Amino acid sequence: MVATITMQFFLSLVGILVSFSPKSTYADPFPVVLWHGMGDSCCNPLSMGSIKKLIENQVGGGVYVKSLEIGNNVVEDTENGFLMNVNRQIEIVCDQLQKDPKLQQGYNALGFSQGGQFLRAIAQRCPLPPMLNLVSFGGQHQGVYGFPRCPGENQTICDYVRKLLNVGAYVSWIQNFLVQAEYWHDPLNEEEYKNKSVFLADINQERKFNSTYKDNLLKLKNLVLVMFSEDTMVDPKESEWFGFYIEGQSKAVYNMTQSKLYQQDLLGLKELNESGRLTLLSSPTDHLQFTDVWFEQNILRFLK
Repeated sequence: MVATITMQFFLSLVGILVSFSPKSTYADPFPVVLWHGMGDSCCNPLSMGSIKKLIENQVGGGVYVKSLEIGNNVVEDTENGFLMNVNRQIEIVCDQLQKDPKLQQGYNALGFSQGGQFLRAIAQRCPLPPMLNLVSFGGQHQGVYGFPRCPGENQTICDYVRKLLNVGAYVSWIQNFLVQAEYWHDPLNEEEYKNKSVFLADINQERKFNSTYKDNLLKLKNLVLVMFSEDTMVDPKESEWFGFYIEGQSKAVYNMTQSKLYQQDLLGLKELNESGRLTLLSSPTDHLQFTDVWFEQNILRFLK
């Protein structure tokens, strides 16, 4: 009788311990969403395709990786990176995310070049499904003031973009359909930028304060900003860490902590930083150039 009771107690205890054991050890990894940069597409095997394989190999566990496509095919996706209003793109992506059953418990997001600030806009405007960690690779979070070179193979579109920016980035019809104009930031005319920018000035709280944007960004577990110290594409490269040119000239640069955005904590950057959830990383390379080893050493921990 005593032996039987002891055995029953032991089996009950084992059941309790199993029921309370940490299931996260055996859980599938959270999905990963990718947003490519200018001149690229969702499925280029040399860029996003390579990143997708890298994540699948390093994260493992059958991780689901969704590389965002804006349009019906790769050609449209590439063209829309130049010629579709960013606010419309944000709406399309939000709809894609909300309809994907594999993302509903949360996902990690990796944005490349302009995809970095676009995914930040998703975090601010589209909180469901929840974005857990956001990694921005060379994103122009304070915009750009220059178009030094254009990636990708479509030089015709690149030349067209340059001509339109020369006409005037803040001309209303250009602002409303040319992607690069929508994060063009002229430090020589800050008021025009704030009044006429249809995208960047809004998500950076420069026209009016939207408390929802701040609340939603603060839901992130981590915001990771990668700057490429030898960047020859982004002008200025400090925009990748929320720095930019001091108003009235285009040589001296302020850093993130010197900005109004940080000091008044309009977006939550200060709170994220002081709570240890803002990480600034640097790669000693040109724009979006990093090795698998660098990725594993610096980024992998935010995806597991």
